[in-house]
Amino acid sequence: MRVRERHGGDGPPVGQAVALPGDSADCGTRPVWFAGVTIALALLGWYGKPTAVGIVSGVFLLWFSAALAWAYADGDQGRHAPPRAYNVPFGWGDGFRVRGWSGSPRPGKAAVGGWVLSEVAGTMLRMDLVHPLDGLDTRPWSSLSHAYGSAEDVPDLLRALAGADVDAADEALSELYGSVLHQGTVYAASAEAVPFLAEIAVAGHHTADVLALLGGMAESEDEDGVAPGAVRAAVADRLPSLLPLLASPEPEVRRTAAWAVSHTRATEVALPALRARWDEEPEPAARAEVLAGIARLDLLAGAAVAASVLDPAQPAQSAEVRLAAVFASLDAGAPWTEPLHTTMLSLLPANVLRSDLDPERDEPLAAVVEALLGRGVRMERKVAFALIDAALHDRRAEVRAEGLWAADRACMLSRSAPRRLAWNLRAAAVDEESVIAMSSLLGRLGSVAAPAADILAPLAGRNPAQDDDHADQALAALLLVAPAQAAPLLAAGLGRRPRALGAAAGFRDAEGSAFPYSGELLDAVRHRLAQPEALIGNEPWQLTNLLAGWGAQAAPALPELCAALPHFPGQAARAIASLAADCAPSDRARAVTSLRAMAAEQEVLPAAKALLDLDGEIAPLLHCLEQDLRRGTDRVREAATMAAALGPRAAGLAPALREAVDAANADTTPALDRDIALAEALWHVTGDADGVVAVLESVFARAERNPWSRWSVVRAARTTALLGPAGRPLATRLEAALGDPVQAPAAVLALTAVAEPASLDRTSLADAALRSAESDADPAGACDALEALGPTALTSDQLRRLADLADGDARVIRSGIEDRVIRQDEALRNRARALLAACTAPAVP
Repeated sequence: MRVRERHGGDGPPVGQAVALPGDSADCGTRPVWFAGVTIALALLGWYGKPTAVGIVSGVFLLWFSAALAWAYADGDQGRHAPPRAYNVPFGWGDGFRVRGWSGSPRPGKAAVGGWVLSEVAGTMLRMDLVHPLDGLDTRPWSSLSHAYGSAEDVPDLLRALAGADVDAADEALSELYGSVLHQGTVYAASAEAVPFLAEIAVAGHHTADVLALLGGMAESEDEDGVAPGAVRAAVADRLPSLLPLLASPEPEVRRTAAWAVSHTRATEVALPALRARWDEEPEPAARAEVLAGIARLDLLAGAAVAASVLDPAQPAQSAEVRLAAVFASLDAGAPWTEPLHTTMLSLLPANVLRSDLDPERDEPLAAVVEALLGRGVRMERKVAFALIDAALHDRRAEVRAEGLWAADRACMLSRSAPRRLAWNLRAAAVDEESVIAMSSLLGRLGSVAAPAADILAPLAGRNPAQDDDHADQALAALLLVAPAQAAPLLAAGLGRRPRALGAAAGFRDAEGSAFPYSGELLDAVRHRLAQPEALIGNEPWQLTNLLAGWGAQAAPALPELCAALPHFPGQAARAIASLAADCAPSDRARAVTSLRAMAAEQEVLPAAKALLDLDGEIAPLLHCLEQDLRRGTDRVREAATMAAALGPRAAGLAPALREAVDAANADTTPALDRDIALAEALWHVTGDADGVVAVLESVFARAERNPWSRWSVVRAARTTALLGPAGRPLATRLEAALGDPVQAPAAVLALTAVAEPASLDRTSLADAALRSAESDADPAGACDALEALGPTALTSDQLRRLADLADGDARVIRSGIEDRVIRQDEALRNRARALLAACTAPAVP
């Protein structure tokens, strides 16, 4: 019996075959032999040979009975066993088909006794008559875990994956991706599932998809509740079954098999198989994956194969293979030569050549640029920028688009890229679509992209009286690139340009300043605020935040803000406090009256806070804070933060602050952060060191139970630093945090404040802070820690590392909110330069 081929044809009869539940009679040899036996018996009976009829019938009956007994022993149940048993005497043994065997040895293999010799794998595979799910129910699934807890559901998922219901199999595959390889993480259940998944793949069920799952599990280094490398080792153990799939008739199976086996890192076993396959593989995508697999297992071997591919004296290879050769050369650290440069340009547009199995290289040109920039060599940066320039100037839209993505990647990785590429971005702005495509990047570059402002302006100013998404996107970018030029355009389209308003409201330049004041824009904002019921979405916050950033310059908008206070009290109150501080007495008095009414009638915390700021009236704020603290709402943390700012003036809130501390000792992140804020408030309000230390000790202890609490520990350490020597009982907790790059800077900062100065190893503490910055864990916190340690704490080598943070080309901050990465990295650069200057300044006599 053949394995049923389905799911895009990726399940050919290769590997170990199994009977599919519910399979009907095959259309191959089985009916022919049944008919032949029937005719033979009829002839024997016709010619009077009843003894012969009995003997022949008995033989077939015994044969069928033995096959039926074997089928039941093999795990088939109910109606599935008889068809499989029937298939043995009447299908030439198809019911017992085995891995690597399909009636006759495949090309490149030879049958020897009970074994099949695979020249590809260099191993011998025994013809075990087994079902791929044999032993499934003997495994302790309920005691194993995956991403969603107990793995007791895994057996049913594996059964569905090996079953005949295509939809159920697809659903099972999706569920397995979510549980045993959840977002790249593997678990104890992952290792246990590997043998069954491998046999399912070999049996021809969703073969390519299951191989991709196995390869992803082998690739993973994010391991939860399982010994390091255990899942990868489990996949490697199945190589004798998987390697023959490199010779599958299906190109997609061969391609995925090459990718999967190379991730096992089992070089001694997998590399010879891939080398042998390289000599035979004709299909371009599969051949490219074989080359990538060779390079993954052995960089030098991959470079050697790549050199032969790129050798002009050798027969030309497909574009897919040449791209794989470029990456193999880069991975091996080979110099970027003119032939490599020419080859890469000849492959553009390269997105059509990308491998869906390698998402890190989903944009091939951008990936090449990233690899070159990652070498940290000036000449390599130069050639990376040259590749981008060539793509941006190409006449083909697809190539220009790839050049834009590569430019984007370069600017996120290299500090010199924005100034080097900003002017050349203009070359790719040939139509509206291309301008929109680059608008996000231009906006992130800010004023550095000023040379490209004129390509944004025409589109940004289009149709101000109409909704126009493209105009909105262009204007949002222009506001960040050339704010003075963009302000009148926003004023004209206010109410119809939500992206642009958001960009202006959240604007921060390199010095952290708000959006520049514009009288024309102020008039438009006032007009918009005069219709509070017409405001939608984030408009109330955006408009009031814009006004608050202008401060007293926006004082003419006070009447509109006071009128809008009942409609959105929180946002309007904050803006009123900012604007009215330096207003005329009459305007200030009007604002205070409005705020007092709002604080008294609706107990709006921001209104009470603004009333304190403007008039010094503290009673309404204390009342609001106590209400929020005693209600135990999600506003406890905000109330505690405001109480801390009041200091001893909030002494009356001490009982409420103590009662709000989590008595249940919950270890959730919100509970931990709430208690940290309460501890800080108690310190500022009461100065009760013992009580505060007890709360923080509880936070540190509970955080050990929560793997997502790393930043809560950071906040607890920073609060501990406020205590000074009174926080010394927490020194052991702080020292334990030094090994975590995220937590180390806050721990260093706190130790310098609470520990005995003579007990500190300042060089080691500086090293922990520098490691945190270099790994992009907490670079800003690292600067705080280095500043606290003082200019004499750093060794000459540490000063060199600080200089790299300050003046190196590679960005230190590489993750976070995309729109902020470049700005935050530039701010870090300035901070590191200031620290470096302080550390190297000559001592004052």
